[in-house]
Amino acid sequence: MEPIIVVVGFLGAGKTTLLKRLVTEYSQANWSPFVVLNDYENANLDAQQFLDMLDEKSLKALNGSCICCSGIGELRESVNRIPERANGITLIEANGTTDACALMGFLGVGIEARFMPPVQISVVDVKNWQLRDIHNELEANQIQVSSLITLSHTDSVSEERLGQVKEDIRAINPTAEIMLCEELEINKLPELLPSSNSAEKLAHHKSHWSSCSVDLPNLPDPICIKEICDAIPSSVIRIKGCTVLGTEPGYTYFERCPDGEVYVRPYRGKPTTGAKLLTVGPGSDALLLESAIHNSLEAAKLRQAK
Repeated sequence: MEPIIVVVGFLGAGKTTLLKRLVTEYSQANWSPFVVLNDYENANLDAQQFLDMLDEKSLKALNGSCICCSGIGELRESVNRIPERANGITLIEANGTTDACALMGFLGVGIEARFMPPVQISVVDVKNWQLRDIHNELEANQIQVSSLITLSHTDSVSEERLGQVKEDIRAINPTAEIMLCEELEINKLPELLPSSNSAEKLAHHKSHWSSCSVDLPNLPDPICIKEICDAIPSSVIRIKGCTVLGTEPGYTYFERCPDGEVYVRPYRGKPTTGAKLLTVGPGSDALLLESAIHNSLEAAKLRQAK
């Protein structure tokens, strides 16, 4: 029977980083991974980054709906259409605002008998755990029915902070195994059993936020990225963008995480939907994004004129 591993966690916790590692290590160990990615706006933006690891036929991007409710039917159908193969394993990455408890309750119903019951693992950002104000309840919800909880962003925290986060997690989910992300061993995941932990119901609106995306033109210089991110208020929890910078070859990917940190890295290939700027969180609005882009381009013209 084929294992199904569902990776959940708050926006920016490190789910995609962990997923890339799992795909690489399972492939090297002669497993045949199939990956399903879910995002509010453009899951293809992340999915395309897996194409150097997986054949396109082993990758499915689910856009525009949340797989814990309105998108659960599409997710279930996508899983059931996964072709049978030797040593298969299905890896699902839920978007960062997923009601993880509801997802596991719905996903296990209607999956073909050739699959094992889905098992959930959570990624917890130790640096920012429960420092998310009104979103703390959602973050806590995302570990309640996990069988395994991995800890990320531990390099810049004290041992006291690490110990406190572990204590908090055990109070919410006493049955889950807890480990650092780097301690995870892939051979253990197919042996995990679904969580027996009871879950508290989360109000539906707390896990569903506004989102939007707009086309992103070529940006003259890296300063534009900072200006765009600075122009978008902190109520917008996550920013992602992909475009061409100046005369650089290829595309550049950038993101602003919930803690305000901005990361920039090369993007593999060319985005199939074209260059985009997308946001998730209260206040996401196309006019806001277009204004931020316009102002950064005007500022770039002034820099170039000096």
